[in-house]
Amino acid sequence: MAWTGSVLRVNLTEGRCERKPLNMLWARRYLGQRGLATKYLCEEIDPTVDPLSPENKMIMATGPLTGTMASTGGRYSVITKSPLTGAIACSNSGGFIGAEIKNAGWDMIIFEGRAPTPVYLYLENEQAELLPADAIWGRSVWETDEWLHRQHQNPLLRIAAVGRAAEQGCLYAGIINDLHRAAGRSGVGTVMASKNLKAVAVRGTLGVGNIKDPAAFIKATEAGKKVLADGAVTGQGLPEYGTQVLMNVINEVGAMPTRNMREVQFEGAGKISGEAMHEPRPSDGKPNLVTNAACFGCTIACGRISTIDRGHFTIEHKPEYWGASGGLEFEAAWALGSDIGVDDLDALTYANFLCNEDGFDPISFGSTLAAAMELYELGLIGKDETGGIELRFGSAEALTTTAELTARGEGFGKMLGLGSKRLCEHYGRPDLSMTVKGQEFPAYDPRGIQGMGLTYATSNRGACHLRSYTVSSEVLGIPEKTDPLVTEGKAAMVKAFQDATAAVDSAGLCVFTTFAWTLADIAPQIAAACEGDWSVENLVETGERIWNLERQFNMAAGLTGKDDTLPKRLLKEAAKTGPAKGRVNDLEKMLPEYYQLRGWTTDGIPSKETLDRLGL
Repeated sequence: MAWTGSVLRVNLTEGRCERKPLNMLWARRYLGQRGLATKYLCEEIDPTVDPLSPENKMIMATGPLTGTMASTGGRYSVITKSPLTGAIACSNSGGFIGAEIKNAGWDMIIFEGRAPTPVYLYLENEQAELLPADAIWGRSVWETDEWLHRQHQNPLLRIAAVGRAAEQGCLYAGIINDLHRAAGRSGVGTVMASKNLKAVAVRGTLGVGNIKDPAAFIKATEAGKKVLADGAVTGQGLPEYGTQVLMNVINEVGAMPTRNMREVQFEGAGKISGEAMHEPRPSDGKPNLVTNAACFGCTIACGRISTIDRGHFTIEHKPEYWGASGGLEFEAAWALGSDIGVDDLDALTYANFLCNEDGFDPISFGSTLAAAMELYELGLIGKDETGGIELRFGSAEALTTTAELTARGEGFGKMLGLGSKRLCEHYGRPDLSMTVKGQEFPAYDPRGIQGMGLTYATSNRGACHLRSYTVSSEVLGIPEKTDPLVTEGKAAMVKAFQDATAAVDSAGLCVFTTFAWTLADIAPQIAAACEGDWSVENLVETGERIWNLERQFNMAAGLTGKDDTLPKRLLKEAAKTGPAKGRVNDLEKMLPEYYQLRGWTTDGIPSKETLDRLGL
């Protein structure tokens, strides 16, 4: 079996680390990572718990294929209750630390309680200990990473840490690993900091040597890699342009949320696109993009490594940013760019560096800033409140300055760190918050891509594109082309994407593989690695079980079917330009059918028959 069979329980309150056996009955029903850790969380905490209290738990979980030779098998997830939404939080990250945890001999790490003083977890294979972190509390992720490597004299150490934003209570702070990969959404880093846990430093050399059928596994993974290499997106588009390959595409189809989603197309999209990242800058003749990069075991390599112009106004006091680091990906480029009307590629890259260095979600930050700019434009926020900053759409200076303040939790940055839902409620205009269940929208306007409206509305962790990426079908034609402006068939599509994605996440694989793979490509890899029945049909049922378990948690936490909705702007204000001109999102046409296909009541409650069928 590809599971290690071991769980590390870390009681932060008592300073104790203990090995416990993995519940294999649950592993065979929930697979791993997202699904298995959600099962543990549901069994061990009260869903009504305050997310920032010691009673909340935080789980770092790998999948059975994490750390193996499966392409993209480097993923891990952080599962907890979100302080941003009050719902289930599962934030997925790549890089190398997931594989390192697995190769150290652990399927997951469960953090309980709260340390009396700042600590970090040092994990070397089967040896785990909590060590003082007073020296790095108050420092950025990058400073923490450097200090830990120097402290342990080990360049191969893999580190996940929180920055100053999490320590200061930014509700969408993430956990950054390997300097610029992130478990970035829903505030999982805020939970980590609330436990006085600064970092997790891991070195694993044990390997993953318990594959069920090694010969079959090699054959299945090699076949999978060929499919990825032959895929137009996974073999060409993503390696060349990263996720930024989408910038001009989404803008052309009229689904680029612009200026707090008042518009659906951005006139400056070409200046901040993947193509623009390749072009030489007029100032120094060098491109923004240095190279692409890959996470552990990945044969796609969609990551970006970038530099910015030394003479740009944003970096005069940040010489460390002159070097190369994690570059823009599509969601960050959209949130820091078109959503606030900024087309300055260097300014976007700088703000994204800040998000990496101090660990806060660029999607939520950019969307919250966009809401603040609209409030400023309406006269509801004054310069006296912003510290003199003019929050004008299109202002690169406003972007970079507020990003610095949010990183430090100072001035108006403290207000921006609450997220757009709380910001807009504070100023009496909750309708200007572009969120679902309190989480900010990603980069696809659901007026131009109807399926994404249903995806956002029903997502268990709030607005999210990684729970059901209907863009794949509606725009890219994968696995088959559907019309983005029609609602027929979208309920079934969303359910199918949601269930399949839950299975992929739980395996320890990257969801980007599904631009080329179907579950028929993934099932043989899991079946060869793991004991049990991992046919396509069983994987679909496993994904459905996970989805319904997350739904149960949310309903027990106080959410209802009334939370499966979209902001008024998207339901009432029609798109002004592009192919979707004159259209709103027709959620009311799709949601009842979705509930029916899910086997839920008309109020969105899973029926007894559905729960019995899934063993919940």
